[in-house]
Amino acid sequence: MGDEVLDCRGLACPQPVLKVKEILDREDATRLTVKVDNAAARENVSRFMARMGCQVNVESVHGGFEVTGIRKAGAETCEIMFPAEESTEAKKIAVLVGTDRMGSGDDVLGTKLLFSFLGTLKEMGPELWRLIFLNAGVKLTIDSSDSLQTLQELEGSGIHILVCGTCLSHFDLLDRKRVGETTNMLDIVTALQLADKVISLT
Repeated sequence: MGDEVLDCRGLACPQPVLKVKEILDREDATRLTVKVDNAAARENVSRFMARMGCQVNVESVHGGFEVTGIRKAGAETCEIMFPAEESTEAKKIAVLVGTDRMGSGDDVLGTKLLFSFLGTLKEMGPELWRLIFLNAGVKLTIDSSDSLQTLQELEGSGIHILVCGTCLSHFDLLDRKRVGETTNMLDIVTALQLADKVISLT
């Protein structure tokens, strides 16, 4: 087919990625330009196109970005984010963190408790599979977070950390994230679906 243009400006996560997926799932889709109006959507669409076997080019334009993906002949795809290397006999536990403190009653205490909780997660061993941060939880992944070093050590040990791009944009923290992969709700839902167990702090 010829060039196809998809206008995703103004669409909330994960709609841009879902619309891109719909087009790239068609066998005749070889080139697609996607218009988005924020950095989180730019990153999500770019990463998804790359996983679908596309050569990706991003251009800044007035009012946003244009992400162009060209599917290379014979390119292998790695749809969503969970390739075959995930095969393991260990139970897969996903921890969903939707807050920057633990419990209610005293915010200072809640902050200390969550810091301690994150520092103790390594005791789960190989069962700890994914850490997912959304809403105020994304504040734990930025440059000024007391938990940053702990999270970087977990990531370095092989734990995949997902950070909601829409949430980072909402708090104007996208440029301050220092750990994890900026992601979208499609990847988050897929992670929760594939996990054997989900521990939720919201």
